[in-house]
Amino acid sequence: MIRLRANALPCALLAASLCLGAAPAFSEPAAAVKAVLENYADIAQAGYEDARDIAGTLKLAVEALLDKPTEANLLAARAAWIAARIPYMQTEAYRFGNPIVDDWEGKVNAWPLDEGLIDYVAEAYGTESPENELYVANVIANTAITIGGKKLDTAKITKALLAEELQEAGGVEANVATGYHAIEFLLWGQDLNGTGPGNGARLATDFDAKNCTSGNCARRAQYLRTATELLVDDLAWMADQWKKGGEARKAVTEASEKAGLTAVMTGLGSLSYGELAGERMKLGLMIHDPEEEHDCFADNTHASHFFDALGIRNVYLGSYRRADRSLLTGPSVSDLVRAKSSKADDDVRASLDATMQAMNALYLRALTVESYDQMIGEGNEEGNTVVQRVVDALLEQTKAIERAVAALELEIIEFEGSDSLDAPEKIEKVNAGGEGGG
Repeated sequence: MIRLRANALPCALLAASLCLGAAPAFSEPAAAVKAVLENYADIAQAGYEDARDIAGTLKLAVEALLDKPTEANLLAARAAWIAARIPYMQTEAYRFGNPIVDDWEGKVNAWPLDEGLIDYVAEAYGTESPENELYVANVIANTAITIGGKKLDTAKITKALLAEELQEAGGVEANVATGYHAIEFLLWGQDLNGTGPGNGARLATDFDAKNCTSGNCARRAQYLRTATELLVDDLAWMADQWKKGGEARKAVTEASEKAGLTAVMTGLGSLSYGELAGERMKLGLMIHDPEEEHDCFADNTHASHFFDALGIRNVYLGSYRRADRSLLTGPSVSDLVRAKSSKADDDVRASLDATMQAMNALYLRALTVESYDQMIGEGNEEGNTVVQRVVDALLEQTKAIERAVAALELEIIEFEGSDSLDAPEKIEKVNAGGEGGG
């Protein structure tokens, strides 16, 4: 069983000193809203630049693997992928409130995916899906596929093919051809262990045209290379949107103060509630389905959840520890809330700390006891409890964010929801009908 945890280990063990840092001091006098929004944009730019740069390191590791397909180089590429997730997940707090980010995000982090679109899958995966005609299209094995009755030439695996023709092909969101998770599947292969120990176990020789396992090794290598290059391109594009004069920055900093703050708080509350507490955690816990695991092929979900939560903290406190360990900090939402209500700000800060403590416990369990998909397994009372404590902390955090919204005298914001939290009876019906999972 291969587990690659070491590069994220310091953040779990030494979160207070390495990842979180001390909470920034309060600004005196109260920060100006425009300054807060500029710092918010600065942190976004820095986060996406870090994500771009470390994806560039992933690209180098992938090239080394494809040049010499050894198990050591495959392990190195996997480690580079895990490292690349750290800065990107911290940017997810910019989703939901910023349309430019929302419209783009599916290119790089769409999930879950029907991996049979991309490559070979195990027999247990099945041969068809009533919702997806491309369920087992296997682009790597086929130089042409049919979509909606029309033949598509897939002989050349290009960026245009992946991004424009295959991504969400046929209007099916599970047809994910690009981004982190497509690359993850190619590096690890399917995780066939259910809620038992172990992650994907693809062989390095799956990329070795001279000593090929599983067939189509040259095309598999080309797919991996193209998808990785496309990821770097997409992250570079988003980093540019947050530079001075960039469209994402202008949309926040040149809007009215209330509109800018609404975008910020919408992102914080929606990620905290519907997305992270609901879709990514509570849903999988309710139906005990390992397919409802965000980084399911690599068993890296604990880290993705941790850094999502850290991104919320970063934005509220106006502080971000960059990949080079430098600290970017400035006027914060916390300053604005505190100027209106010290109680509301204290509540948010306390809830952020409680969430990170619960996340840290989950992270450490993944490092020392069992992976996230095992934690959510049916009958695993102790593991289930660790995950539920994070969900509970996120729900309390969302309530504190709502009180901060009220303190800022913003209009009522509807945060992203989740049936798992808002209408659990629907989830029970889906699961009973055998349609759960991702």
